[in-house]
Amino acid sequence: MSDAVLTGTDATFDADVLKSDVPVLVDFWAPWCGPCHMIAPAVEEIAENLKGKLKVVKMNVDDNGRMPQTYGVMAIPTLILFKGGQVAEKAVGVMPKAKLLDLINKHV
Repeated sequence: MSDAVLTGTDATFDADVLKSDVPVLVDFWAPWCGPCHMIAPAVEEIAENLKGKLKVVKMNVDDNGRMPQTYGVMAIPTLILFKGGQVAEKAVGVMPKAKLLDLINKHV
C-alpha cells in the first residue's frame, strides 16, 4: 500500500477524517472483497497524485464496525468523501478511476 494512504480505525476516525483540514476519501473495504482489490490501485494512484490536497484513508470493515455502521455502509467497496467533517460524496462499488476523480475534483 502506498505511503500516501493511511490505515484508518474507529478510534482514529475523528482525528484522521472529521477534523482534517483537507478533504478525505475513506475507502471502506475488506481483505476478502474482490471488487475492493480491483479499485485499490486507482485509489492509491489518486492518493499519490493529490497528496497535500486530499487525504486517503482505507478502513477495514472487518476490524472496524462502528464507523461503517454510522455512515450506512451496506456494501463494499464504499468510498465516502468527507469535506469539513461532513459527507460530500458517496460511491458504492467498482468504478473507473476517471469517474472517481470526477467525484473528488469538485471538492479539492
